[in-house]
Amino acid sequence: MTAALPRRVIDSAQAIPPAGAVAFAPLAKTIRPQDVASDMGDLATRVRNLMDIQGRRPACLPLGGRLFDVVATASGDAARAIVHLMDEVQVDGCGPVIEDPVRSWLYWLVPPGSSARWDPHRYGICLGNPHQISVPPLHQVDPPGSYWLRPFKSDRLVPPAALRGFLNSFQPTPVPHEVLLAAELRAS
Repeated sequence: MTAALPRRVIDSAQAIPPAGAVAFAPLAKTIRPQDVASDMGDLATRVRNLMDIQGRRPACLPLGGRLFDVVATASGDAARAIVHLMDEVQVDGCGPVIEDPVRSWLYWLVPPGSSARWDPHRYGICLGNPHQISVPPLHQVDPPGSYWLRPFKSDRLVPPAALRGFLNSFQPTPVPHEVLLAAELRAS
C-alpha cells in the first residue's frame, strides 16, 4: 500500500522577494604554475580516462605515479594456474588482472613503483612510468577484446613478490618482450 506524499500549501497572495545580486570575491592569492604539483598537470585527462572506464569505454591510463604498474605475462594454462593460486594467497581473491585474448597476454596490476624494483625476469615484464596501458571498461569481464579476468576489488593490487615466485614455478610461455607489447603499451 502506498501513501500520498504530504503537500505544502502555498499562499498565492504571498510575495516572494527577488534574489539579491550575486558577487564573487576575487581570490586573494595568485596560484603560480610552479606551485601546482607536477603530477597534477594532466588531471583533466586522467578524469576523462576514468570517466571512460565507468562509461563503458576503454581508457588509456598512465603507469607508475599513484595508480599502478603492470607485469605482462603470457596467458594460457600456466598463467591461469597462477591466477587461481593468487585467489588463494590474497585476501578476497586475486588482485586486478586484464586478459588480452588477441595477443595472449595477461596484465597484472601491481603497486606503483614495482617496475623500479623488478629485476629482469624471463616470464614477466614489469612496466611503469613513462608507459601507458589501455584498460577495458569496468563492466567488461568477458571477451571479445581485452577484459577483466579479475576485476578491481577496492584498492587492492597484485603483490609482485608472490607473482614473481609463481612465475618462476609455472613459467608461462611465450616469453613476453617489450617489442610485442608495443601495440598495447606505449611511452607517454
